[in-house]
Amino acid sequence: MDYIDFGFLESFDSTVFQEQKPYPWWNPEGVLTVEGYQSLLETLPDVSMFDKKFGMQRSHGQYSHDRYALEYHDGLALSQPWKDSIAELQERRYRKFLCRLFGVRSVFLNFHWHYTPNGCSVSPHCDAKRKLGSHIFYLNNEEDWDPEWGGETLILDDRGRFHHKSAPAFEDFDRAMPSVALGNRSLLFGRSGNSWHGVREIHCPEGRLRKVFIVVVNSNTLVARLRRRFKQAA
Repeated sequence: MDYIDFGFLESFDSTVFQEQKPYPWWNPEGVLTVEGYQSLLETLPDVSMFDKKFGMQRSHGQYSHDRYALEYHDGLALSQPWKDSIAELQERRYRKFLCRLFGVRSVFLNFHWHYTPNGCSVSPHCDAKRKLGSHIFYLNNEEDWDPEWGGETLILDDRGRFHHKSAPAFEDFDRAMPSVALGNRSLLFGRSGNSWHGVREIHCPEGRLRKVFIVVVNSNTLVARLRRRFKQAA
């Protein structure tokens, strides 16, 4: 089974992505094949595998990003569909697509899942400088999620007013553009000094979870590779 619709990805004009405002972003439907998406929904990792990330202090006075988190690593006990889909994401074809979009020669990828319960949010922030961007795959459908509960990633436009080392509230931004986060949708965006984004507080029934799988696209320059090796050795 194929999980990624490479023909769809490769037909996308990178110029459209790079010229998007307030920073590069794209919220397509159908990056995953219909069969592949359904198979991944049916075999998601159980929340019992996840670490609890609640009440953790963030830099610059930003509110905690509360959620359950699972980091991918070789040997992680996953269903076969998830093993196969991550193998596709690690292939040269997907990385070549990302390099074209971000205008770089090489990227380094890592992967994680976030499940978010009622009452939690992701406060406005810009990602770390080591990142080129992120590709968020949404993993809720009409059967298990009501759009009125929230869960959309907001692309936030500050018109360059805020330093990335600050803690503005959602209400402080000039514009907030919500992604479509239900069904076979994903959100791909580039990191820059003003790439503010977040998720407002979720209001869902107890026991329901906002579920996403995130491909983190990292710089793979010589300096970035040396920093990763130093961090692993520390």
